[in-house]
Amino acid sequence: MAKLARLITTLFPRIPSQDAKEHAYLADAVSLYDLECRERDIARGKFDPATYRQF
Repeated sequence: MAKLARLITTLFPRIPSQDAKEHAYLADAVSLYDLECRERDIARGKFDPATYRQF
């Protein structure tokens, strides 16, 4: 049974929430100015979490 559960979680990984993607987007800021611009993008709705990929 444990092998089946592990197989299912391997095949269907958890999709990160929008909040988690926003936090990752903010964490990737390289300067204070960049962080402020990213915060504004999120507040204005310009950040699209569907297209953001964290590597």
